[in-house]
Amino acid sequence: MAVPYPTQLPPAVHPQTVDIAGSAWPTYKLEAVAAGVVTCLILALITGSPQIAVLAAAAVAALRWIVALVTR
Repeated sequence: MAVPYPTQLPPAVHPQTVDIAGSAWPTYKLEAVAAGVVTCLILALITGSPQIAVLAAAAVAALRWIVALVTR
């Protein structure tokens, strides 16, 4: 069975990326990291507990990352 190869491929959809040290990072990953860092710093100042701050910041970053993957 012969399958013809398309002569024109549809344009690939590339997420917006930022070049960091020669690697292309999608912007949603950088947004997740930034949200995690900001959350960690704010909660560390408010609660005084680094454990709570780190766990909550990890949850915020993971949630942002997953939401971006699902909505893409």
